[in-house]
Amino acid sequence: MVLFFLSLIFFLVFLFLVNFNFFFALEYLLISLNSLEYKFYFLFDWMSCFFSFIVLLISSMVLVYSKSYMSSDKNKNAFCYMVLLFILSMMLLILMPNTLMFILGWDGLGLISYCLVIYYQSINSYNSGMMTIMSNRIGDVMMIMMIIFAINFNSFNLFNYQNFESIWGIMIIIAGLTKSAQIPFSAWLPAAMAAPTPVSSLVHSSTLVTAGVYLLIRFNFLFNFEIFSNFLLKISLLTMIMSGMNACLENDLKKIIAFSTLSQLSMMMLILAMNLSNMAFFHLIMHAIFKSMLFLCAGFVIHKLLGFQDIRMLSDFFKMSPTIMSCMLVSMYSLMGVPFIGGFYSKDLILESILMNSMNLFMLLLFIIGIILTLMYNFRLIYYLFLKGVFYSNNFKINFEKFMTYPILFLTTILILTGNLFLWLILPDMELIFLSNYQKIMMLMIFISSLFIIFFLKSLYEISSKWNLDFLMTMWYMSKLTSYLILMKSKFMLKMSINDWTWMELLGPMGLKKMIYNQFEIPFFKNLSSFFSLILMVMVFMFISM
Repeated sequence: MVLFFLSLIFFLVFLFLVNFNFFFALEYLLISLNSLEYKFYFLFDWMSCFFSFIVLLISSMVLVYSKSYMSSDKNKNAFCYMVLLFILSMMLLILMPNTLMFILGWDGLGLISYCLVIYYQSINSYNSGMMTIMSNRIGDVMMIMMIIFAINFNSFNLFNYQNFESIWGIMIIIAGLTKSAQIPFSAWLPAAMAAPTPVSSLVHSSTLVTAGVYLLIRFNFLFNFEIFSNFLLKISLLTMIMSGMNACLENDLKKIIAFSTLSQLSMMMLILAMNLSNMAFFHLIMHAIFKSMLFLCAGFVIHKLLGFQDIRMLSDFFKMSPTIMSCMLVSMYSLMGVPFIGGFYSKDLILESILMNSMNLFMLLLFIIGIILTLMYNFRLIYYLFLKGVFYSNNFKINFEKFMTYPILFLTTILILTGNLFLWLILPDMELIFLSNYQKIMMLMIFISSLFIIFFLKSLYEISSKWNLDFLMTMWYMSKLTSYLILMKSKFMLKMSINDWTWMELLGPMGLKKMIYNQFEIPFFKNLSSFFSLILMVMVFMFISM
């Protein structure tokens, strides 16, 4: 309840700042070293306050949901504390316009996400957690390099970086791509599905994966340069098509929703590349609401079916819980952009803006293919969950659980009622869009064509029996390139590993300790721990080198 009331406070502050069109910042000087000042900043503007409102609102619903979802877990208190630390890291990232303090939230998200991914202790979870944290380390290195370069400006404030060299833009974009799982850093996002479903709901809606998009929104002046905008445009289109293809071929319920997150993130990156940052932020907000609700509904299905996630074996769940499945249907309609449901106001606006802008025909065709794939995997999911399947739901009894049902109903209400309201608040001075009649009906034609494709391709698995779809089902081999080939030990790599360990044993701290007490037979060294021996050796070498 504390998080919910905090979210309401942030919303009231947002309304105040939007109405009077100003912002304020809190600053505290930590230390002054020569001419460089290390300050603690908090920036409160309309964007940070509104995003904080959404993050805290969704987090409060997820924690209430977790009270029932994790009720039988013996470490549920530790889980809640980790989720709270995760939320704190995201709040630090949102509110701090200072590179030195920004890294606290940025790095905190990566470290705590690793702890949450490996929460269920298994080999699969450990591998997924390692893939997640090592992929995010690349972005962390870019942020640390930004701090080093910031010393040249004699300030760590983000507002002082308006005039900088292209190396700055490269580091910022790479950091954003790693956090938001764009190509070639996409493999960790479906792997992170090893975490509990409440964590997935939080990670894929308003925290970890949106941090990269939020960073690029803050540095939106980068996309005034053609080299950066063209690069991000191409990467986002490729990611959208890749994630859509994988979602159409995937059978795991949570992974399908994860690929849909990847598709929507690439759409945000696409509109950012066109230098429409406020529109990207609006879609970020709407996506956070309907994606968190979609994950909570999927978690309800998985929880009630004792961890069962294969959509080919699910059916008639609507009869078991019509309320939750109706909410899930609303969230999928929002993802598809069905009129007058939350996601429609952002997705239709993005489509019309792209049609009005001067995008070349090939890029526009790729974007339309990405939209069709989005509709296809949603229709496929609806088909399996509501219409087809071999699962006998009578074997399971669905009990009403208010802590799982009420958060979903609340988010559904927010999604239906606030789409147009948030559009007025975030984009009050929107440019007028002029489109021809053919362009206006294009969205309807895309909708009909996707239905045509999904019904005439009766089963994508009939195609897979004739052609090898391994390339499409493994994220264009990115999952193998990220993990399998690196971990695969050839004879040469094994030989090098043995040699390295041999030299470490001989010249490392244990080898040096053994050599010393064998030569001098000093009993004192026999009682030392390896760590203390290492410290002692380092001190000896330091004095020798002086």
